[in-house]
Amino acid sequence: MVLAEDSVLLREGVAGLLARFGHQVLAAVGDADALLAAVAGHGPDVDVVVTDVRMPPGFQDEGLHAAVRLREERPGLPVLVLSQYVQRAYAADLLDSGDGTGVGYLLKDRVGQVEEFEAALREVAAGGTVVDPEVVRQLLRRRRDPLARLTPREREVLALIAEGKSNGAIARTLVVSEAAVGKHIGGILTKLDLPPADDVHRRVLAVLAYLRS
Repeated sequence: MVLAEDSVLLREGVAGLLARFGHQVLAAVGDADALLAAVAGHGPDVDVVVTDVRMPPGFQDEGLHAAVRLREERPGLPVLVLSQYVQRAYAADLLDSGDGTGVGYLLKDRVGQVEEFEAALREVAAGGTVVDPEVVRQLLRRRRDPLARLTPREREVLALIAEGKSNGAIARTLVVSEAAVGKHIGGILTKLDLPPADDVHRRVLAVLAYLRS
C-alpha cells in the first residue's frame, strides 16, 4: 500500500492505524509527485493507494489528479480517496475509471469509526466501490446543472465570454469596471470547480460548461 497525505501528523497516524490492522505501508508521502514516484518504484507490490485530494504545491486537486492518472496508467489499481473536500472536477473521472471497480471516496469528517474506514479500505482493495453519500449528492448536483450555483450577473458574464469577448469588452457592455469583471470571472471559475492548472484553459472549460447546460 502507498499512502499520500500532506499533513505529517495525520499521515503518520493513518500509517500507524493501517499497520495495526495488518496492512503493509510501503511508502507514506506528502505530495502528488512523491505518490506517483512511490507507486512506480514499488510496482506490482502496491495493492492499493490511499490519497488525500489537496496537496502541495498548489493545494488544489493534486492528489485526486494523481489518482486518476494512476488508474489510467495501471487499470485496476485500487484507489481510496480520503479527504475533507469533494473535488468534483476529477471525482467523477476517478469513479468512472476502471468500470467503477476498486475505487472509493470518503470524507474525513464523516468517518465515524476506524473500523468503518478499514472495512472500506478492504472493500476497495478487493475490487469493490465505496463512496460517501455526500460525494454522490454533490456529483449528482453538478451533473444536473453545473451553472446552478452562478448568480444572474455571473451567468451574464459567462454568456459574454462564450461570445468571445475580452474582459475589457465585457466591462464596456455591462458598464462596469474591468476589476469587477475579473471578480465575476473568479467567482465563475470557483463555482464551476475549475482551479488553476498549467495544462488547461479554464476560460474555455467554463464556456464548454455553459454550452452544455
